[in-house]
Amino acid sequence: MIPNKETPIFIISHEFPPTRGGVATFTYEMARALAQLGYSVEVWAPQSGNADDTALPFAVKRLKLRGSRDLACQVRLIQTWIAHRAELRDAMVYLTDSGPILAMRFLQFFAPLRPRQLLLAFHGSEINHFIANPIRKWLIAKVIKRSDRLNTLSKFTAKSLVRAFPDAAKKIRLTPGALRSDFNTQTPLPRSSTDRVTILVVGRLHPRKGQDRLIAALETLPEELRDRTQLWIAGSGNKFGYGDSLKESARNSNTRIEFFGNVSDSKLDELYHQADVFALTSVPFRKSVEGFGLVYLEAAAYGLPVVAHRIGGTPEAVDNGENGLLVDPDDPAGLTDALARLIQNDTLRAEMGRKSIEWSRKHSWTDSANALLGPPMTKFGS
Repeated sequence: MIPNKETPIFIISHEFPPTRGGVATFTYEMARALAQLGYSVEVWAPQSGNADDTALPFAVKRLKLRGSRDLACQVRLIQTWIAHRAELRDAMVYLTDSGPILAMRFLQFFAPLRPRQLLLAFHGSEINHFIANPIRKWLIAKVIKRSDRLNTLSKFTAKSLVRAFPDAAKKIRLTPGALRSDFNTQTPLPRSSTDRVTILVVGRLHPRKGQDRLIAALETLPEELRDRTQLWIAGSGNKFGYGDSLKESARNSNTRIEFFGNVSDSKLDELYHQADVFALTSVPFRKSVEGFGLVYLEAAAYGLPVVAHRIGGTPEAVDNGENGLLVDPDDPAGLTDALARLIQNDTLRAEMGRKSIEWSRKHSWTDSANALLGPPMTKFGS
């Protein structure tokens, strides 16, 4: 059943701007697209001291949540849900990350707390987390069974979801990742004509992001290529001491490597404009995997060729051989070769950069919002 536009939509997420990241971007863009389609949208998100929601085309309710997704955070969300149960009962409720879905595993058993329609978004890694515990898996399976619509950004995530929860097969809508709406008028500036090639990586300093693989690959480049290359790393974090380890590797490296930390939007824009190649070589880590990777589209919008690992949903975010080069994560020599091809071939970089701009505009968030509310896709098998 396609929702009536008189039915309000409540989008609940533990990640929302000014928090950065793929889930925060997804939540914002889907809320914006649904509002543009004429739906009454209200987002529930964690409190933020520096958030300015007044200019947004939808309402935002800031909750007393840390966005940690732990049990205490789930309990606070449950308390808020109960207090607003009358509003939610007659609405469509859209849970766009794992925290609210985990809270729903308890709320689902009380009929007065169930919304008119329940929508769930899945991004990839949370599926592995949900199935790691048999009781949690059983509870999430019941939430999925009670839900009306499910959405994923990639076919990879959809197939992973169906393997874990077969009841999901007939409910999935593929909502492809798209370029951030504020990039729609982005016009890449001409690259500076220098002999040095700048490789940019943007992502938190976490083992799953694979910056260590990139540093190692650059170290094995021929000396003449390494000498004309520099690596810029934007992002912060030190999970498992990974940030410290990266910086130690950089100190011992023969490649020029600079860390920029958690940069502002204006500084990030500057870095993108000055870079020649974008690289993010994510790897599977514990239960975590790259479900899509919106940052690849962001880099493509600046006309950058992309180097990435062929894992998870990345092949759906990068057009291999056209706007970038994908390499198997267990092929370090292949990663070095891909980097070398782009470093030494100005024509190839320019050609892939032009295709990147086209690729980044292949989908829109309006397309995704329409897909979410439209008929289900062909059933996904395992």
